[in-house]
Amino acid sequence: MSVSTVAATDQQSVCAPLPVLGQDVTVPLVTGGEVTYAALDYAASAPALQRVWDDVAAYAPYYGSVHRGAGHLSRLSTELFENARKTVAGFLDCRGTDQVVFTRSTTDSLNLLARALPAGCQVFVFETEHHASLLPWRHAQVTCLDAPRTPQQAVRTLELALADRDPYGPALVCVTGASNVTGELWPVRELAAAAHAHGARIVLDAAQLAPHHPVSVRDLDVDWVAFSGHKLYAPFGAGVLAGRADWLREAEPYLAGGGASRGVARRADGGVDVQWHDGEARHEAGSPNVIGAYAIASACTALTEAGFDTLVAREQHLIRTVREGLAEVPEVRVLSLFDADAPRVGVISFVVAGWNSAHFAAALSAEYGIGVRDGLFCAHPLLRTLLGGDPRTRGECGGPDAAVRVSFGAGTPDEHVERFVTAVGELVRNGAKWTYRTENGRCVPSV
Repeated sequence: MSVSTVAATDQQSVCAPLPVLGQDVTVPLVTGGEVTYAALDYAASAPALQRVWDDVAAYAPYYGSVHRGAGHLSRLSTELFENARKTVAGFLDCRGTDQVVFTRSTTDSLNLLARALPAGCQVFVFETEHHASLLPWRHAQVTCLDAPRTPQQAVRTLELALADRDPYGPALVCVTGASNVTGELWPVRELAAAAHAHGARIVLDAAQLAPHHPVSVRDLDVDWVAFSGHKLYAPFGAGVLAGRADWLREAEPYLAGGGASRGVARRADGGVDVQWHDGEARHEAGSPNVIGAYAIASACTALTEAGFDTLVAREQHLIRTVREGLAEVPEVRVLSLFDADAPRVGVISFVVAGWNSAHFAAALSAEYGIGVRDGLFCAHPLLRTLLGGDPRTRGECGGPDAAVRVSFGAGTPDEHVERFVTAVGELVRNGAKWTYRTENGRCVPSV
């Protein structure tokens, strides 16, 4: 890295985090007193950007039904909803013929696409995927590929698998952009090239990528991309599936109902004939979540205006702080598929010798006011591969072997990750200050 690059990175690292809700929330400590809550579980749900909250609040008095009424508020809401679609298309750098369908989440988006697969479609997916992108295809002909240990191995593994497929049938590859366990970036562009070279299509699970890096459908040359609003600082119950129109247009509607139908007529025999819409409305039956769609569009605009170069540089500073801090604690093992220099986003999972993950996460919360995640992170095959039978004692709260995950993003203050690093070192050196027990499957402080 050049001197100028280092200087630029250091300058970016002191830039203020984007304003998010909850920055001033305080929580009680079991040892007494209160502390400002350190929200370090962004990979599950990121806090709402203040900009998103303000935009939604400004629109709320004008809320009306979408595509349903002639009144002013209905027409205003319809315009806002369709403009949100255009904003998302721009954020993703979609092709002119692509569709942007609003869904409930990444999981919903990928299940929608699974319902739209042509007959006989073969699906190729790595065991490293989140369950949202691993499970929807189980009614298709699925090939689950072994976890690669380098980005290059991921491409070679896919190429070998595709070479053995039926060359005349439809095929789909599903791959994550950034792992929700390790934070590592996957070689999406190279995987897309391999898929297309073998006549397959590819869908990108960008749930963990889009909040941290720009995603260009054109540049990555993916056929579809899916992501969730609640990970993109817009927690209002909406998601996106964007990409090629043909499979979506030819499939039966994901949900049957008003909005998806262009015309309905009763037949003489008592049955019903339906003409379905061809565009995005085909898979958006019912009253759309206009607030969720608008919130996503607001977040897309806010991140774009903030500049991903600045956001990425600042996040890399936070990643270095955490990784260097954890490296100073010999009892900590950070989980990775690729090597230590692999590019990644602010998602880091680890295990601690002598600690059960639930116990460690509970102590971080109760004694330091730090919120992280423990468990298998809805990526059970990947975690079991990464854990590899690593011997860890159970601690005060027993349970299956699992890991602790710390994750952060554009709204994270430096103090939060610094407190986390300090807390890890203190817990490992000195042990917990409190006793804990298992209650309803969770590790909690003993009363």
